[in-house]
Amino acid sequence: MSEVVQKRSGTQMSEVVQEKDNYFKSLRFKKKVGQGIILTILILGSLLILSPIWWMFATSLKDMKEIMTYPPTFIPKEWHWENYGIALEKGSFFRYTWNTLFITSFVVLGNVLANSFIAYGFAKIHFKGRNFLFAVVLATMMIPGFVTLIPQYVLYAKLGWLNTYIPLILPAFFGSAFFIFLLRQFFLTIPNELIEAAKIDGANHLYIWWKIIIPLAKPAIATVAIFSFNGAWNDFLGPLLFLNDESMYTLQLGLQVFKGQNDTQWNFLMAGSIMVLLPVILLFFFFQRYFIEGMNLTAGSKG
Repeated sequence: MSEVVQKRSGTQMSEVVQEKDNYFKSLRFKKKVGQGIILTILILGSLLILSPIWWMFATSLKDMKEIMTYPPTFIPKEWHWENYGIALEKGSFFRYTWNTLFITSFVVLGNVLANSFIAYGFAKIHFKGRNFLFAVVLATMMIPGFVTLIPQYVLYAKLGWLNTYIPLILPAFFGSAFFIFLLRQFFLTIPNELIEAAKIDGANHLYIWWKIIIPLAKPAIATVAIFSFNGAWNDFLGPLLFLNDESMYTLQLGLQVFKGQNDTQWNFLMAGSIMVLLPVILLFFFFQRYFIEGMNLTAGSKG
């Protein structure tokens, strides 16, 4: 009798173990299926997002005859790499690139220095009316940029700054509400004990900002620099309004050289557009880690 009971209990235990194995296998299968579905959605979404870039690249390697054919070809029949050399020569891109780099460098420098200094004041210096003044700064984000275009143009015209780079560079040294908000939120995560210890040692606010806050806020600073570079590099409206001399044109204005009154040289225009887009892609590719850390408002406390 005892042997029968043991056999039954052993059979029941094996059935329970088998059921557990089947259950876990089912869970692993469902998990793999779910991951496969998510991966498929991400791949399809990435292809959808990258399709315009591929279309630009493919068009830049075609001749005008193939561009005008219908139905359009997604892969060039003949790869005309010489389009890039022609675009460089025809568009004076080296001059436009130098102008754009000159403006972009000062814009990035101004945004990093001015906004970090202002954000430090709002985050770590206690003064009367600080919260109200910060609210006023944030309220300026509600004003559309197009509303201030005419007043800015009139002001710069009266100051004699038209057809110079000053209207494109100077505003970066007066702060941006979005960058001030981003940096302030990051600075708030930096422990106040570090600042108090520096004050005990005789450090002033300028020293604390430059020697303590800036090194600890490298991810946030990098984020501001990336946004600033992207904005200045791709700015079209500002140079269009304030620059008249063709030798001072930026890359965005330089692309217009391929657009005539009667026709547009799409292959050269797309080749130029790819060359203009490439630095922005490379910048984000190499500094994406700092960009992601900069958007993490708790990262400052790890310093």
